[in-house]
Amino acid sequence: MNTENTKAQMRKGILEFCILSLINHREMYVSDLIDELKKGKLDVVEGTLYPLLTRLKNGEFLSYRWEESTGGPPRKYYQITEKGKLFLDELQNTWNELTDSVNQITQKN
Repeated sequence: MNTENTKAQMRKGILEFCILSLINHREMYVSDLIDELKKGKLDVVEGTLYPLLTRLKNGEFLSYRWEESTGGPPRKYYQITEKGKLFLDELQNTWNELTDSVNQITQKN
């Protein structure tokens, strides 16, 4: 069993959940996402984030719009779609069930 691969897969799924959760509150630019993830002690770099955002956009869970920047190139702002909101609800339910199960098992005396 390749534990590093398993950890990477779990991390990817958790990051997708966190990204959708953050963007559900407001549209966000990549640096905003990175800052918010860091506040939650999830250290993520752009090279990890962009492929996840592309996958979520290709799955029609996110959309984006371009906005001119006063200090550089245009910025891409991501928004959650209706399909993304439904997926986020599924992820939230799965997370709740998983954490409940793990807590029930690990907190037995």
